[in-house]
Amino acid sequence: MTTNLTELPFDLPRPLDDGGADHLVSLPVPIMDLPSTSGKLVSTSQFKKGLHILFCYPMTGKPGVDLPSSWNIIPGARGCTPECLKFAIQYGELSKLGFSLFGVSTQGQEYQKEMTARLGLPFEVLSDEKMLLTRALRLSTMEVEGRIFLKRLTLVIKDGVIIKMFYPVFPPDKHPEEVAYWAKCFVNRQK
Repeated sequence: MTTNLTELPFDLPRPLDDGGADHLVSLPVPIMDLPSTSGKLVSTSQFKKGLHILFCYPMTGKPGVDLPSSWNIIPGARGCTPECLKFAIQYGELSKLGFSLFGVSTQGQEYQKEMTARLGLPFEVLSDEKMLLTRALRLSTMEVEGRIFLKRLTLVIKDGVIIKMFYPVFPPDKHPEEVAYWAKCFVNRQK
């Protein structure tokens, strides 16, 4: 059963805070290279300086391809496409505030390249298909139909250290505005 990927069901289940991200604030981001939708490898060493937002999501769907059969009833699974589109809207504001923005999922680079081109996303999406970042930071995951997906969360990184995390994220289509508001408040407090 295919579905409209840009709309959320009215009865989308809310994810609960399972404590799976409690350990992240104050952790340094490990250095590694991840494939990007730019077609190149992106080194997380660039996070050692400046402000960065890394939003993690389970899986963007593809038109004409069925989502996993239980996707709509898994808390926190559905909503990746609307979240990405809303981050695209917030991208300019976040950039003006001095933040770089990256998405990341466990989907492969080629899949993500098609998605970012189709959606016209202005930011790079990183592939953690080999689960390097996921394992290094002990990010929360879920298994669906034999595949491992990241649970939705957002990390704010300053000079290589995670200073803020948003987890659980709900609703996913409103979350980018929440992040942009937080970023604006953070920058204003730094002045």
